[in-house]
Amino acid sequence: MSKKGLSAAEKRKRLEELFHETKDFYQLKELERIAPKQKGIVMQSVKDILQELVNDNLVAQDKIGTSNYFWSFPSSALQSRRVKIEELTEEIKKLSDKNAELQLSIEKASDGREKSASILSQLTEVEMKRTNFKKELDHYKEHDPVLLEAKERHAEVALEAANRWTENIFLLQSYCSNKFGMERADFYKNFDIPEDFDTL
Repeated sequence: MSKKGLSAAEKRKRLEELFHETKDFYQLKELERIAPKQKGIVMQSVKDILQELVNDNLVAQDKIGTSNYFWSFPSSALQSRRVKIEELTEEIKKLSDKNAELQLSIEKASDGREKSASILSQLTEVEMKRTNFKKELDHYKEHDPVLLEAKERHAEVALEAANRWTENIFLLQSYCSNKFGMERADFYKNFDIPEDFDTL
C-alpha cells in the first residue's frame, strides 16, 4: 500500500477500518506502529486522525490507570452514524420550519409594502401641512398679546435699571465734585461719558 498521497478522509476511513477488522483495543503507541504497516498511514499523522475520530464519536477512548485505550466496533460505528443521521434529520426539519416561517414573513411584508406606500404618501402630506401651520403660527406669535405684554414688562424693567444706574453715576459725579473739586465736564471726559448723558 502507498504511504504517500492519502487524503485526510482516506486516512480516517482506513484507521476506522483497522479497528473494525481487528475488533480490538489499542494504545496510541500501538496504533502508531501498526497503522503504517497495515493501512499505509504515516506514523506522524496517526495521532491527529485518531483524535478526529474520537471527536466525531467514531472511536471510543477511555483512560485505564495511566494509559489511554482506543477502540471501535462496527456496531458502535453504525449506532454513531444513526445518531448523527437523526441529529441531521432533526436539524433539516428545524431549518425547513424556519424557512417556511421566513417565507410567510416575506409574503406578509410584500402585502404590507403596498400599504406602506400609501402611508408614506399620507405622512408626506401631513408633514407639509405641519410645516405650513408652523409658519402661520410663527407669524401670529409676533402679534401674540401675552408675548407683547411680556416684552413690555421686560422693557420697563430695563428702563428702570438704566435710569437707576444713570442716577448712580450722577451721585458719583456729585461726590467727586464735592470731595475732590472735580468739574462735571472733567468727570465726563475722564470716564468717556457723553455731554448729553441723562436719564431716559
